Amino acid sequence: MPRRIFAVVLILAAVCGPIGRVGAEDNGAASALLLSTGTTALGETLHYPMSGPAHLTAAIVTLAPGASTALHRHGVRMFAYILDGEITVDYGDRGKRTYRQGDALMEAMDVPHFGADAGSSPVRILVVFIGAEGAPMDVIPSQP
Repeated sequence: MPRRIFAVVLILAAVCGPIGRVGAEDNGAASALLLSTGTTALGETLHYPMSGPAHLTAAIVTLAPGASTALHRHGVRMFAYILDGEITVDYGDRGKRTYRQGDALMEAMDVPHFGADAGSSPVRILVVFIGAEGAPMDVIPSQP
């Protein structure tokens, strides 16, 4: 008798489980994980702001072909998602890394770096600065 009950429960779960499920896929929506990490692209441990209320700023940065950024560091943590094109970031003695369309990363914060678009089309990057109210959300020039 216990085997029969167990078999009935398994059959009901297999048949009724999907019917009762309501999820994003049922509505034509889907999600794709871009990044899940506790470190930056160079292995720096992520820390949350302690200097004030959390503050987040999102922007799209466009870099023309042949253009490059100034040498800089970030004042707060920065998530980046490459929307179009590719960018090569030079981290000095930590090496160079090329990020292409579809790549997601937490950018280095304490390592001075600059990015260059060596391609034939603009690079577009969704950036999200994650810091504290009053903290500099954009780049801080490094002293040579």
